Amino acid sequence: MEDNATVTDYVPKARKGFCYGVYLLVKRLFDFFSSLIVSLILLLPILIVAFVILCKDFGSPFYKQKRVGKKGKQLGVWKFRSMKKGADVLEKMLTPEQLEEYKREFKLDDDPRLIGYKKEGDGANGKCFGAKIRRTSIDELPQILFNICILGNMSVVGPRPMLDEELNKYYTPEQKKLLLTAKPGLTGYWQAYARNNATYASGERQKMELYYIEHRSVWLDLKIIFKTFFGVLKRDGAK
Repeated sequence: MEDNATVTDYVPKARKGFCYGVYLLVKRLFDFFSSLIVSLILLLPILIVAFVILCKDFGSPFYKQKRVGKKGKQLGVWKFRSMKKGADVLEKMLTPEQLEEYKREFKLDDDPRLIGYKKEGDGANGKCFGAKIRRTSIDELPQILFNICILGNMSVVGPRPMLDEELNKYYTPEQKKLLLTAKPGLTGYWQAYARNNATYASGERQKMELYYIEHRSVWLDLKIIFKTFFGVLKRDGAK
């Protein structure tokens, strides 16, 4: 993509052909077997995290987010609950400034809804429990078992699972159509290489998601997986 091109100018090329079909087959086989193995290895840690969440904020330790999946189908993304009960009622839990930030970026740098949040900065500094499991990406673990292995509606690598509102606001209809040709991913090009440094406001986040759609391959997926793995070890996770 040329540096002087705007997001609205850019439409990635549609992928097709025999090689692309082989790539999709290899990708699904890798998704299933890798997620099955990881789920078995992490079964005990998953149960422990679920118990800790129950103790800290009584209620279901799991949370299902509604997102848009491949071909526009509704997708339920399973996560560990990192937020307090009632966090979906934004107007009651956020200040007007925080609500405006959320509407702009669909996330908050310092989210007061996180479990264990007591004072300003607890979320941004990763001090509260909810922020800790997010920064280490522990909250994403249920997706490996439920979404990737069992349901098969997500992939290890792909575009971020998005709200329909996000897609309609920040992508043209043609870009949206092409984004939805891929399964959403546990991780992706944007998450691995930029995360909080690429925003919708700057246009960098859209560019990176669209770049992946046009250049996805086994090699790029492996690079993203390794980049994500080392990012998690360095605790360079999502805020």
